Parts: sequence; C-alpha cells; structure tokens
Amino acid sequence: MANVIVDTGCANLSSVKFAIKRLGFEADITDDIARIKAADKVILPGVGNAKHAMQNIQEKGLVECIQSLTQPVLGFCLGMQLMCRDSLESSVGNNTDLIDCLNVVPTSVKPLEAKELRLPHMGWNTLTSVIEHPVFKGVSVGDYFYFVHSFAAPVSEYTAASCEYGNEFSAAIVKDNFIGCQFHPERSGENGSKIIKNFLEM
Repeated sequence: MANVIVDTGCANLSSVKFAIKRLGFEADITDDIARIKAADKVILPGVGNAKHAMQNIQEKGLVECIQSLTQPVLGFCLGMQLMCRDSLESSVGNNTDLIDCLNVVPTSVKPLEAKELRLPHMGWNTLTSVIEHPVFKGVSVGDYFYFVHSFAAPVSEYTAASCEYGNEFSAAIVKDNFIGCQFHPERSGENGSKIIKNFLEM
C-alpha cells in the first residue's frame, strides 16, 4: 500500500508524516506526478497562504494531476481550501481578488464571519454536525478538533461536518473521492488520529 503526502512546498509535511507513522502506517512526501497518480491514498496537507500554495502547485505541474485523481484524497486545513473552486484569501479591504484553486469541490473559501470573536480562529472547537462517511467513522457531534484559520468554506451541499465560530462553517467537505478537513487532524489528538486511520484504511 503506497500512501503519499503531496509536497506543495509550503506545508507542515513532517508533522503529517509523523502523525501517520505514529499510527503504524507509512507515507512518502513527494511532488512526483507518477508516484502521486500511482498511490493508494493521497494526502494534501496545508499551512500558509492559498496564493503561494497554488503558485507552487502550478509550478510543479500538479494541478491537472490532483484534479484527475480517482483514489481517496484527504486535505488538511489549507489543503482542504485548495480543493475548493476559489478563495478570497488575498482579499484586503476593497481588494476582492479571487484565487483560482483546484476546483474538485465546487465551493468557495471566504473570510470567516467571526462577528466579535478574535481571528484567527485558533484552538479547540467542537463539531456541530457530521455525516455518515467512512472517514468520519466513530466521530460524533460535540467531538473536539484543533483549528487555526481565518477563512472557511460556507455550509453547503458538500459539507461533511460543521463547526461554529461566530457563524457556522464547513469543518469538513466531501465530493466523490475528495475529502477535506478545515481542522488539523495531525494536531487533534485521538479524534484526529481516528480520521487519519479511517482514511488510510478505506
């Protein structure tokens, strides 16, 4: 079984690899298109900025590669946001430039409507809904996960789990073989490990 972590050039690759190893699995970090296409499972991690990450993915020739994958793909945090159609992450003030993302899940990433709450949304928070899906087996409403973000996908038909911080947003999204988690499974203790293990055992 070959599992790969996509090297986007700006992600927390080693901590994701360590979280997988701790569960008794192996995963190679690579940006090699042939190896990514041949993998049984693909993880798209993420920390940082959508614009920078998409530039790296484009420069590495990975856009079409990721879009064409038919095996299970799991995105973490920014990795989930990159799965969306577009992102407003570079918007400042009146500048509302959209960043084109991978568009494997046709939803948009927007500034988190946190109301009077502090941004970024950082720390532990609970799920307010969760669908039945192999990746979320054993995960329930009220379970805690670790978040660090200021942007989010709104609740939509692709929402697999939701969370509330000022307003409700998508804590996880699913379309076909693509699954994304806005939280960091690799930093979410037992519940996060459950999600990684479920995914690798699919």
